Amino acid sequence: MKRDYYDVLGVDRNASQEEIKKAYRRLAKKYHPDVNPDKKAAEENFKEISEAYEVLVDPDKRANYDMFGHAAVRDIFGRGGFSWRDFTHFGDIEDLFGRDFFGRDIFDMFFGPRRERYGPTRGADLISDLDVTLEDAAFGTTKEVEVPRMVTCDACNGSGARPGGVKTCPSCNGTGQIRQSRRTAFGMFTSITTCSRCHGGGEVIEAPCPTCHGAGKVHRTRKISVKIPPGVDTGSRLRIAGEGEPGIRGGPAGDLYVVVHVQEHEVFMRDGDDVICEIPISFTQAALGTEIEVPTLEDKTKMKIPAGTQTGTLFRLKGMGIPHLRGRGRGDQHVKVIVKTPTKLSKKQRELLLELEKAGEEFMGFWKR
Repeated sequence: MKRDYYDVLGVDRNASQEEIKKAYRRLAKKYHPDVNPDKKAAEENFKEISEAYEVLVDPDKRANYDMFGHAAVRDIFGRGGFSWRDFTHFGDIEDLFGRDFFGRDIFDMFFGPRRERYGPTRGADLISDLDVTLEDAAFGTTKEVEVPRMVTCDACNGSGARPGGVKTCPSCNGTGQIRQSRRTAFGMFTSITTCSRCHGGGEVIEAPCPTCHGAGKVHRTRKISVKIPPGVDTGSRLRIAGEGEPGIRGGPAGDLYVVVHVQEHEVFMRDGDDVICEIPISFTQAALGTEIEVPTLEDKTKMKIPAGTQTGTLFRLKGMGIPHLRGRGRGDQHVKVIVKTPTKLSKKQRELLLELEKAGEEFMGFWKR
């Protein structure tokens, strides 16, 4: 399970940006491979603290993280999780450590030359839970779910700026990259990093959109119809294509996954595609046999009880269970009969039971001769 970013950096949730930078500086020096014998573990730790720093040092990303946790940054890092191409604060490294941070470019050392991501990026997937009754799970239905998500701001069409409020980034002149050369212990080194001002986009917002405050997205809750197929069970995941978070820079939207939870039933217990129910019968019905009415998932049906039935006996109603989710046919219904012993007897009932017991004793005496 992914650790909380505040725990990773060892800071409070109300820590200032300066405290976050200070914590990152301390941990980055601690986990540099040149000062750790276990270089692989050091590299993994360095990557983890850099991921936490990438989110918490950015006010917008941090605000979303505080509200929605790790789900809020999936559209930033994508399905594969954080990688160094997602790190947009390379310029901070020199500010934090100076130009010769241990004499070399640590990020190129770890993962090779960086490939910046400028093109369209797919939106994050969303997950929503849905409670359904056993009958709905058995025979299918259509339900509505309310999904809170980020959507493209209508006021600015996702640009994050007022009309005419975008200009070419003066730091990188619209290239989205900063090229820097410096002398290290290994000779002259030239690095190309993402522009920290425009984050690689080549443009900066001069007049933010008043609706989304420059984010290009706003929070909305949308009702989405979900078709529940017959035979679903608790844990079934239903994919609704394109109903996740919107993409970035024109990328496709993510998907919505609806996780089904089947509620407990007051009569039936589910066992795979079979259902089980308990039906009480009287001592007389069990002894003499009878025909009783049994509830099913759809209606009621008649079932014969043979004479001499014992309590706990199971009867099967073939094909009256749950439809198979991926195939034809249905499971069965199992009826467990429970013989109820009367607790309050009238005088007449007591006399009749005593006569029955006496008759039984006489029968057993005859049988033993």
